[in-house]
Amino acid sequence: MKSFKQIFDQYNWDNTLFDILNKTEQDVKKALETRKRTIEDFKALISPVAKPYLEQMAQLSSEITKKRFGNTIQMYAPMYLSNECQNICTYCGFSMTNKIPRRTLSDEEILKEVDFLKSKGYDHILLVTGEANRTVGVDYINNAIKLISSKFANITIEVQPMDQMDYELLIDSGLYAVLVYQETYHKDEYKKHHPKGRKSNFDYRLDTPDRLGKAGIHKIGLGALFGLEDWRADSFFTALHLQYLQKTYWKTKYSISFPRLRPHSGGLEPKVEMTDSDLVQLICAFRLLDEDVELSMSTRESEVFRENIVNLGVTSISAESKTNPGGYLVEPQSLEQFEISDERSTEEVVTMLKSKGLEVVWKDWAHNWQ
Repeated sequence: MKSFKQIFDQYNWDNTLFDILNKTEQDVKKALETRKRTIEDFKALISPVAKPYLEQMAQLSSEITKKRFGNTIQMYAPMYLSNECQNICTYCGFSMTNKIPRRTLSDEEILKEVDFLKSKGYDHILLVTGEANRTVGVDYINNAIKLISSKFANITIEVQPMDQMDYELLIDSGLYAVLVYQETYHKDEYKKHHPKGRKSNFDYRLDTPDRLGKAGIHKIGLGALFGLEDWRADSFFTALHLQYLQKTYWKTKYSISFPRLRPHSGGLEPKVEMTDSDLVQLICAFRLLDEDVELSMSTRESEVFRENIVNLGVTSISAESKTNPGGYLVEPQSLEQFEISDERSTEEVVTMLKSKGLEVVWKDWAHNWQ
């Protein structure tokens, strides 16, 4: 079985970006008028010339989302287990070079954090760690999943990439989904931002969704970190990756996230700015490309932006997020991975969503053994 890398290697970054930037108004109109859109249509929809059609794109995106998902939006919460990390990443507060107090939660502390999130109503949880095999490797993650599997309908992780057999072990323990962001699909720029640690291996990270698909994971989350390179090219490669995975591992569900570079300890300014308008355009373009893919929006974005985007294609949203280990109850003052922008409480976000005519979904699926 071939991997995505074999497809990826057939593309040139500069040529791809040139093609996107040179799409015509006629290309955009064709993409808007067709019912079954291709990856070439996606290029047109994220191109600069599509900007005047943003209102039309938003309307279509909203209609498609409501038809497929109804007037619902799913709530989830991230829970950071550790800020230990063996990687050097220029954009991350947990980077090994940052002289910060390191913290890894014990079983008792994990359960305290869980109790807080359960009291807020959450049934979908995202477990997050830095990438440190010795401290928070497979055994630690497996223990955490087993510890809380009876308390949540859905457990997702965002941790270091693993081997296929490791994912199979975690799936058996109750893992539902894995988020693995390539950060940037620009291979040379990737190396600049990940000079040391296991994460510096571009190809191993690129092949992670393939290992997940072979392991039989229920859902895979993809994305790029916007700000490291040109967002249009990174988005194209994300879409290309998505379509390959859907065809190859057709039993698996997929989601797309849209993280923009946020301030953190050690700070990195975005190389390429992605405006709010750009992000709206991209979210709508993904929805027009794929009616079934889940689109997720985190608290990285501002209150105003999130309020305006929830009716335009997004299907899941977080609230009251903490990006530091123990941030909810155990150790609220520990260093965050990055600064969040929407700091409203869960209750305030739920009220906002209901005012937009949306039904908040806390649980939409459960394992048979629960």
